[in-house]
Amino acid sequence: MTGWIWEYEGYDPAEVRLRESLCTLGNGFFATRGALPECVADDVHYPGTYAAGCYDRLTSEVAGRRVENEDLVNLPNWLPLRFRLPGGPWLTPDTTPVLDHRETLRISSGLLERLTRYDLGEGRVLRVRQERLVHMADPHLAALRTEFTAERYSGALEVEAALDGGVTNAGVARYRDLDGRHLTHVHGGSAAPDTVWLHCRTRTSDVRIALASRLSSEAPVTFRKENPRAVQLTRLHLTAGRAATVDKVVALYTSRDPAISDPLHAAVDRADRVARFEELLESHRTAWGQLWRRGELEVPGEAGTILRLHLFHVLQTLSPHTEDLDVGVPARGLHGEAYRGHVFWDELFVLPYLNLHFPEVSRALLHYRYRRLDRALAAARDAGRLGAMFPWQSGSDGREEAQQLHLNPRSGHWLPDHSRLQHHVGSAIAYNVWQYCEATGDAEFLHTKGAELLLQISRFWSDAAAYDPLLGRYRIKGVMGPDEYHDAYPDAAEPGLDDNAYTNVTAAWVLAHTLDVLRTLPEPRRRELDERTGLDRSELEKWEEVSRALHVPFHDGVISQFEGYGKLAELDWKEYRRRYGDIRRLDRILEGEGDTVNRYRASKQADVLMLGYLFSPAELQGLFRRLGYELDEATWRLTVDHYLHRTSHGSTLSGLVHGWVLARDRRAEAWTFCQEALRGDIADVQGGTTGEGIHLGAMAGTLDLVQRGLPGLETRDGGLRLDPVPLPELSSYGFTLRYRGHWGVRLRLESGRLEITVPPSGPGPVDVRLPDLVARLRPGETGHLPLPD
Repeated sequence: MTGWIWEYEGYDPAEVRLRESLCTLGNGFFATRGALPECVADDVHYPGTYAAGCYDRLTSEVAGRRVENEDLVNLPNWLPLRFRLPGGPWLTPDTTPVLDHRETLRISSGLLERLTRYDLGEGRVLRVRQERLVHMADPHLAALRTEFTAERYSGALEVEAALDGGVTNAGVARYRDLDGRHLTHVHGGSAAPDTVWLHCRTRTSDVRIALASRLSSEAPVTFRKENPRAVQLTRLHLTAGRAATVDKVVALYTSRDPAISDPLHAAVDRADRVARFEELLESHRTAWGQLWRRGELEVPGEAGTILRLHLFHVLQTLSPHTEDLDVGVPARGLHGEAYRGHVFWDELFVLPYLNLHFPEVSRALLHYRYRRLDRALAAARDAGRLGAMFPWQSGSDGREEAQQLHLNPRSGHWLPDHSRLQHHVGSAIAYNVWQYCEATGDAEFLHTKGAELLLQISRFWSDAAAYDPLLGRYRIKGVMGPDEYHDAYPDAAEPGLDDNAYTNVTAAWVLAHTLDVLRTLPEPRRRELDERTGLDRSELEKWEEVSRALHVPFHDGVISQFEGYGKLAELDWKEYRRRYGDIRRLDRILEGEGDTVNRYRASKQADVLMLGYLFSPAELQGLFRRLGYELDEATWRLTVDHYLHRTSHGSTLSGLVHGWVLARDRRAEAWTFCQEALRGDIADVQGGTTGEGIHLGAMAGTLDLVQRGLPGLETRDGGLRLDPVPLPELSSYGFTLRYRGHWGVRLRLESGRLEITVPPSGPGPVDVRLPDLVARLRPGETGHLPLPD
């Protein structure tokens, strides 16, 4: 990796899935994994294509039970383009000797290049060079240019291009016992001598999908129908040393798209009118250039290159095109089938970055949640609760998509999955509403959809909190925290834990902030909201009471992860590391031994420490004071130390959160965790998971670490608050923000100094608050502000 280039040398089958994920190309509407076009899906390769929000639901027989799952659908494969000498076998790196192989991802322009030299024997070499793009300006287009060059021979080459509808969802090995055949009614045909089409639909959601492909070649192109494929053929005559070019341009539409009458007609029409490859490439590069200006990031060295790669993949999943879509934040991007393409709480780590660069995307993602508010209200009613109970995993319509069973690959056992008890996802949604409105000043959203979301989430927490007269406090029972290892007490008949500290503190935060919002609503809107929701004064009084009296458990002078945590056994961490090496998935190891992690003080990822990720030290102390607890610096440091030594980091988010928190408490160790967060996907630290799709929350979180974490940046009270943390490993960096109508506020932090420039056009001055200094910068001004040591 160098600057804006991500490059792989040589062909290694063991690395192919990882490369395919990290070389995925997308534009926010759809994305295609970086598979070689001549290779089919098998144990090595997986050429998946996914459209945002295109789900389908199927029922499978698993472990004697009928299990229903909704998946992000693997769409027909537009990539296939294979080649051979006349009468010979098709050439692939798995069947033909390879002299050279290189894959280059050009991050700045969203272009994937590959160069392969095949050894054909008798001194003959076929050089294959390709350029691939998924168009960032026109979200329905993709293109593939292939140049064939014969070295030390001349002769014919047969080339076959296809649209392949015979695909399934089979990209994750542990899901293969589930039904993955989502496409039906697959038909193909020819619209013109150089254009073919393929049409199909999903089996239960009935989404119609259409692709059209135009093939340009210096030789004649013919069509052959081979359901479920639409095939085009051309026969090139190669002259030694001279490149012969074949261009494949594809249009993809679905029946979910706006402003079309029929996806097949739209795809064929678009393919017929599409520009030449060179023109497509130029407009594609222009679109990427605009995105890079809005997300400008100046971080030196290897960290800067990795951060650019992370931003590249965030924008391929959530681009300005997302504004027009009804989609959420898929935890694994549009890069693979892990988590079945579902929407978790990962938006908690994604929206804070988008708020300050692409707020229209953040607003669209919040609309996804608001459109599913009725479903969340129904889920709460079905559970005997008031308010909105949002699902831990969400898909097309907002019902709970969390699986009922999950497979432990280590033991081969199918186990009950209780992750749907992570009701803290509602607090994450409320937090994102608040953060978005603070960063943008979008009062219209806050006073309408935002206020309603906050109100119904608060109503749920207030109803879930039961008063305990012995404690004199409110308690929230039967939940799971972010840790995910602990889903029950040892030997308990029922799942769930009581008084998860993260859940209770964030619930108190939601209640308090909702009360603040309701107090500031314009009176006509407040009256409308009261009428719409049936809100009355007695409810508000209870919210106030609960927000000040939720129980937070402690043990041994530290915050307990949940009530009873301090009574759990200590794990022999040294022995388990000696026996197993990598113990990130300690839960699977213990279950394979016939034991359970529920018996131990062991966490998969940050849980209590998530509080230090969401809230600044001053805000967190204020929250605890409101709850009637004193959280001094010594108690927080002991809490950090306690969990630091009892966390296995079985999630890519864990290193990010620990790096963020330790930057303020234990700087000497912070960079180790920051590096782990940076390298989570590129080094596949979770052991094979990146090949199933990148970890979008962790990628966006590393960007936010530089944007908000290390600078201590908060958008509060109509201004920018900064309290920077100087790390020796990252002492100089800069970035650009879009803040409340100012396009391009530039910040640069160096040792002892903050430079901030407000662009010359904008709505007014920007207030900047440091711990010991307040400055007001007018449009066009640059401030040079001293930073405390």
